[in-house]
Amino acid sequence: MSHLDYKLLIFDWDGTLANSIGRIVESMHVASTRSGFALCSDLAVKGIIGLGLPEAIRTLYPEITDPELITFREHYADHYIALEAEPSPLFEGVVQSLDTFRAEGYYLAVATGKARRGLDRVLRAHGWEDYFDITRAADETASKPHPLMLEQILAHCGVSARQALMVGDASFDLMMARNAGMDSVAVSYGAQSAEALQPYEPRVMIDHFSQLQAWLSRAR
Repeated sequence: MSHLDYKLLIFDWDGTLANSIGRIVESMHVASTRSGFALCSDLAVKGIIGLGLPEAIRTLYPEITDPELITFREHYADHYIALEAEPSPLFEGVVQSLDTFRAEGYYLAVATGKARRGLDRVLRAHGWEDYFDITRAADETASKPHPLMLEQILAHCGVSARQALMVGDASFDLMMARNAGMDSVAVSYGAQSAEALQPYEPRVMIDHFSQLQAWLSRAR
């Protein structure tokens, strides 16, 4: 399959478009402390980024009860929203590359482990309320790596899985793409290392967001 066949580019948010991984790790540690749970390592927290928040917390703390989960989520949200009073910056090259993709006629979408409220907040902060053709958040569909959010994006855009590309920084992004029958691109600068992502067989690994534009352009 050549790059020319892609019509739809789908992006994860945290760690792919936005440099927010440090804030997520800090917020998870603060929520753990306030909820009376032992701290997990930074690496462990990075390993669950991409999941919906309830799934992420349960992965880190399988013993957590439903009432404890509610409290934990509140502590996490309180701290993260406070940190996001100034939104996490977009990675270098993101704005220019997305504008180029739009000008070249690609459909653009976001598939994120964020909740809809959080995604809408950051889109609004960047003036992107109407920028993407469709966005899907974890609390309105199935959490990654289930392919449902990608299937919903494909249906909305009228594009087949073979004509779409998922770009993400976490194993869950790449697994979700594979579950949907879709190609993926891995980014090495986000939550998980290149070594952790390579087994999921992305079409390419990029170390800077602008490299995606170069990779897609080579076949033109």
